[in-house]
Amino acid sequence: MVVSQVQDIGEDALLQVLRDRLYVPVVSDILDAMGYLDQAMSADLRPLEPQMRVIGRAHTALTADIYERLEEPYRLEIEAIDALKPGDVMVACTNGSQRTCFWGELLSTAATARGATGCIIDGHTRDALRIVEMGFPLFCTGFRPVDSSYRSTVVDYNVPVMVGGVLVHPGDIIFGDFDGIVSIPKALLPEVVERALAKVESEDQSRDMLREGALLRDVYDRFGVL
Repeated sequence: MVVSQVQDIGEDALLQVLRDRLYVPVVSDILDAMGYLDQAMSADLRPLEPQMRVIGRAHTALTADIYERLEEPYRLEIEAIDALKPGDVMVACTNGSQRTCFWGELLSTAATARGATGCIIDGHTRDALRIVEMGFPLFCTGFRPVDSSYRSTVVDYNVPVMVGGVLVHPGDIIFGDFDGIVSIPKALLPEVVERALAKVESEDQSRDMLREGALLRDVYDRFGVL
Protein backbone atom coordinates (compact mmCIF):
# COMPACT_ATOMS: atom_id res chain seq x y z
CA MET A 1 0.00 0.00 0.00
CA VAL A 2 1.29 3.46 -0.88
CA VAL A 3 0.71 6.49 1.31
CA SER A 4 -1.77 8.07 -1.12
CA GLN A 5 -4.14 5.10 -0.74
CA VAL A 6 -4.60 5.47 3.03
CA GLN A 7 -7.49 7.95 2.91
CA ASP A 8 -9.49 5.54 0.74
CA ILE A 9 -9.60 2.56 3.12
CA GLY A 10 -11.80 1.77 6.10
CA GLU A 11 -11.01 1.77 9.80
CA ASP A 12 -10.33 -1.96 10.03
CA ALA A 13 -7.80 -1.72 7.21
CA LEU A 14 -6.18 1.29 8.89
CA LEU A 15 -5.80 -0.72 12.08
CA GLN A 16 -4.13 -3.45 10.05
CA VAL A 17 -1.66 -0.88 8.70
CA LEU A 18 -0.86 0.12 12.28
CA ARG A 19 -0.32 -3.53 13.14
CA ASP A 20 1.82 -4.41 10.13
CA ARG A 21 3.81 -1.31 9.26
CA LEU A 22 3.91 1.20 12.09
CA TYR A 23 5.23 1.51 15.63
CA VAL A 24 4.24 3.66 18.56
CA PRO A 25 7.05 6.29 18.57
CA VAL A 26 6.43 7.33 14.97
CA VAL A 27 2.70 7.66 15.64
CA SER A 28 3.46 9.71 18.76
CA ASP A 29 5.66 11.99 16.64
CA ILE A 30 2.85 12.54 14.16
CA LEU A 31 0.35 13.36 16.90
CA ASP A 32 2.85 15.90 18.25
CA ALA A 33 3.27 17.43 14.79
CA MET A 34 -0.51 17.75 14.50
CA GLY A 35 -0.66 19.61 17.82
CA TYR A 36 -1.90 16.71 19.97
CA LEU A 37 0.86 16.75 22.60
CA ASP A 38 -0.89 14.80 25.36
CA GLN A 39 -1.75 11.49 23.67
CA ALA A 40 1.11 9.34 25.05
CA MET A 41 0.30 7.59 28.32
CA SER A 42 2.59 7.74 31.34
CA ALA A 43 5.68 5.58 31.47
CA ASP A 44 4.50 3.45 34.41
CA LEU A 45 2.03 1.62 32.17
CA ARG A 46 4.05 -1.39 31.04
CA PRO A 47 3.28 -4.59 29.07
CA LEU A 48 3.49 -7.89 30.91
CA GLU A 49 6.21 -8.91 28.43
CA PRO A 50 8.24 -6.92 25.90
CA GLN A 51 6.72 -8.51 22.79
CA MET A 52 3.15 -7.57 23.65
CA ARG A 53 1.46 -5.06 21.34
CA VAL A 54 -2.09 -3.78 21.62
CA ILE A 55 -4.12 -2.23 18.80
CA GLY A 56 -7.86 -1.59 18.77
CA ARG A 57 -10.81 0.60 19.68
CA ALA A 58 -11.11 1.87 23.23
CA HIS A 59 -13.84 0.27 25.35
CA THR A 60 -13.62 2.17 28.60
CA ALA A 61 -14.39 1.41 32.24
CA LEU A 62 -14.28 3.70 35.27
CA THR A 63 -13.73 2.32 38.78
CA ALA A 64 -13.72 3.79 42.27
CA ASP A 65 -12.28 2.53 45.53
CA ILE A 66 -14.73 1.22 48.12
CA TYR A 67 -14.31 0.18 51.74
CA GLU A 68 -17.00 -2.44 52.13
CA ARG A 69 -18.21 -5.29 49.94
CA LEU A 70 -21.27 -4.31 47.94
CA GLU A 71 -24.30 -6.54 47.65
CA GLU A 72 -23.58 -7.01 43.91
CA PRO A 73 -19.87 -6.21 43.73
CA TYR A 74 -19.27 -7.26 40.12
CA ARG A 75 -22.50 -6.11 38.43
CA LEU A 76 -21.16 -3.32 36.19
CA GLU A 77 -17.79 -5.04 35.83
CA ILE A 78 -19.52 -8.04 34.30
CA GLU A 79 -21.64 -5.78 32.07
CA ALA A 80 -18.53 -3.94 30.88
CA ILE A 81 -16.72 -7.16 29.95
CA ASP A 82 -19.76 -8.71 28.30
CA ALA A 83 -20.19 -5.54 26.20
CA LEU A 84 -16.75 -5.93 24.59
CA LYS A 85 -16.81 -6.30 20.80
CA PRO A 86 -14.27 -7.78 18.39
CA GLY A 87 -11.36 -5.37 17.99
CA ASP A 88 -11.97 -3.58 21.30
CA VAL A 89 -9.29 -2.76 23.86
CA MET A 90 -10.44 -2.50 27.45
CA VAL A 91 -9.15 0.81 28.86
CA ALA A 92 -9.76 0.87 32.60
CA CYS A 93 -9.36 3.87 34.86
CA THR A 94 -8.79 3.08 38.54
CA ASN A 95 -7.47 6.61 39.17
CA GLY A 96 -4.16 4.95 39.99
CA SER A 97 -5.60 2.96 42.88
CA GLN A 98 -3.06 1.22 45.09
CA ARG A 99 -5.78 -0.74 46.92
CA THR A 100 -7.44 -2.80 44.28
CA CYS A 101 -6.64 -5.28 41.54
CA PHE A 102 -9.05 -4.82 38.66
CA TRP A 103 -7.85 -7.45 36.17
CA GLY A 104 -6.95 -11.14 36.15
CA GLU A 105 -6.99 -14.41 34.24
CA LEU A 106 -10.76 -14.89 34.06
CA LEU A 107 -11.37 -11.39 32.74
CA SER A 108 -8.61 -11.96 30.17
CA THR A 109 -10.29 -15.22 29.15
CA ALA A 110 -13.70 -13.56 28.84
CA ALA A 111 -12.26 -10.61 26.92
CA THR A 112 -10.44 -12.93 24.52
CA ALA A 113 -13.65 -14.85 23.88
CA ARG A 114 -15.42 -11.59 23.06
CA GLY A 115 -12.75 -10.74 20.48
CA ALA A 116 -10.99 -8.04 22.50
CA THR A 117 -7.39 -7.37 21.51
CA GLY A 118 -5.99 -6.32 24.88
CA CYS A 119 -6.36 -4.31 28.05
CA ILE A 120 -4.85 -1.07 29.40
CA ILE A 121 -5.29 -0.44 33.11
CA ASP A 122 -3.76 2.34 35.22
CA GLY A 123 -3.61 -0.08 38.12
CA HIS A 124 -2.83 -3.64 39.11
CA THR A 125 -3.45 -7.07 37.71
CA ARG A 126 -3.13 -10.53 39.17
CA ASP A 127 -2.60 -13.96 37.56
CA ALA A 128 0.12 -12.25 35.54
CA LEU A 129 2.00 -15.37 34.44
CA ARG A 130 -1.21 -17.08 33.36
CA ILE A 131 -2.12 -14.04 31.27
CA VAL A 132 1.35 -14.13 29.69
CA GLU A 133 0.82 -17.82 28.88
CA MET A 134 -2.48 -16.89 27.21
CA GLY A 135 -0.72 -14.27 25.10
CA PHE A 136 -3.35 -11.67 25.99
CA PRO A 137 -1.81 -8.18 25.62
CA LEU A 138 -2.06 -6.44 28.99
CA PHE A 139 -0.48 -3.16 30.07
CA CYS A 140 -0.66 -2.22 33.75
CA THR A 141 1.25 -0.49 36.55
CA GLY A 142 1.91 -3.47 38.82
CA PHE A 143 0.71 -6.68 40.44
CA ARG A 144 -1.34 -7.55 43.51
CA PRO A 145 -2.99 -10.83 44.49
CA VAL A 146 -6.10 -9.21 46.00
CA ASP A 147 -9.70 -9.45 44.86
CA SER A 148 -11.45 -6.25 43.78
CA SER A 149 -14.81 -6.93 45.39
CA TYR A 150 -13.82 -5.55 48.80
CA ARG A 151 -11.74 -2.72 47.36
CA SER A 152 -13.26 -1.18 44.20
CA THR A 153 -16.25 -1.21 41.91
CA VAL A 154 -16.97 -0.28 38.31
CA VAL A 155 -19.13 2.85 38.42
CA ASP A 156 -19.62 3.29 34.66
CA TYR A 157 -18.35 2.12 31.30
CA ASN A 158 -18.21 3.42 27.73
CA VAL A 159 -17.58 6.90 29.11
CA PRO A 160 -14.55 9.20 28.75
CA VAL A 161 -11.77 8.20 31.16
CA MET A 162 -8.37 9.59 32.10
CA VAL A 163 -5.76 6.83 31.90
CA GLY A 164 -2.03 7.41 32.12
CA GLY A 165 -2.61 11.16 31.82
CA VAL A 166 -4.54 10.82 28.55
CA LEU A 167 -8.25 11.51 28.13
CA VAL A 168 -9.63 8.51 26.24
CA HIS A 169 -13.06 8.50 24.62
CA PRO A 170 -14.87 5.29 23.68
CA GLY A 171 -13.87 4.36 20.13
CA ASP A 172 -10.52 6.16 20.18
CA ILE A 173 -7.71 4.05 18.74
CA ILE A 174 -5.29 2.52 21.23
CA PHE A 175 -1.81 1.62 20.01
CA GLY A 176 0.73 0.21 22.46
CA ASP A 177 4.06 -1.58 22.34
CA PHE A 178 7.19 -1.81 24.50
CA ASP A 179 7.89 1.93 23.99
CA GLY A 180 4.52 2.94 25.44
CA ILE A 181 0.92 3.65 24.53
CA VAL A 182 -0.77 6.34 22.49
CA SER A 183 -4.46 7.10 22.10
CA ILE A 184 -5.41 8.36 18.64
CA PRO A 185 -8.67 10.34 18.45
CA LYS A 186 -10.90 8.34 16.16
CA ALA A 187 -11.46 11.12 13.61
CA LEU A 188 -7.70 11.60 13.17
CA LEU A 189 -6.86 8.00 12.33
CA PRO A 190 -6.66 8.30 8.49
CA GLU A 191 -4.42 11.38 8.60
CA VAL A 192 -2.24 9.95 11.38
CA VAL A 193 -1.67 6.71 9.46
CA GLU A 194 -0.96 8.54 6.20
CA ARG A 195 1.57 10.88 7.79
CA ALA A 196 3.15 8.09 9.85
CA LEU A 197 3.72 5.97 6.75
CA ALA A 198 5.45 8.92 5.07
CA LYS A 199 7.66 9.41 8.13
CA VAL A 200 8.59 5.73 8.18
CA GLU A 201 9.70 6.00 4.55
CA SER A 202 11.90 8.97 5.44
CA GLU A 203 13.31 7.13 8.47
CA ASP A 204 14.13 4.11 6.33
CA GLN A 205 16.04 6.27 3.87
CA SER A 206 17.79 8.10 6.70
CA ARG A 207 18.84 4.79 8.26
CA ASP A 208 20.32 3.60 4.97
CA MET A 209 22.33 6.79 4.54
CA LEU A 210 23.61 6.68 8.12
CA ARG A 211 24.74 3.07 7.68
CA GLU A 212 26.68 4.16 4.62
CA GLY A 213 28.51 6.72 6.74
CA ALA A 214 26.64 9.95 6.00
CA LEU A 215 26.79 12.65 8.65
CA LEU A 216 23.74 12.92 10.86
CA ARG A 217 23.59 16.67 10.10
CA ASP A 218 23.38 16.02 6.37
CA VAL A 219 20.81 13.27 6.76
CA TYR A 220 18.63 15.37 9.03
CA ASP A 221 18.83 18.36 6.70
CA ARG A 222 17.63 16.15 3.86
CA PHE A 223 14.83 14.20 5.55
CA GLY A 224 14.04 16.18 8.72
CA VAL A 225 13.55 13.14 10.95
CA LEU A 226 15.36 11.73 13.98
